[in-house]
Amino acid sequence: MVKCFDDLEFRKLYDGVQCILEFGNSFELSIVQHGGSYGGKQGLYEVAVFENGRQKIMPGITENYDTVKGYLSKEDVTSIIKKMISMTGVSGIIT
Repeated sequence: MVKCFDDLEFRKLYDGVQCILEFGNSFELSIVQHGGSYGGKQGLYEVAVFENGRQKIMPGITENYDTVKGYLSKEDVTSIIKKMISMTGVSGIIT
């Protein structure tokens, strides 16, 4: 069960890494850091939320105009993981 950034296990993606967390049967959180991600070149992370396989805007996590949020520190990612747990009622599981 993933509850913070330190619990994540990343896999290689492009020139960087990705971790996907599943929250229940409907939601996933993709966490990436690579040369094309927002903040990736600065060592920061980008997240995207998926519901039933479709990327979506998630109030409180992504911006009102975009389905991704970037330029995130490890602490920011932990905060988002905690918000996802609170919103879904379940801890994240690495897929």
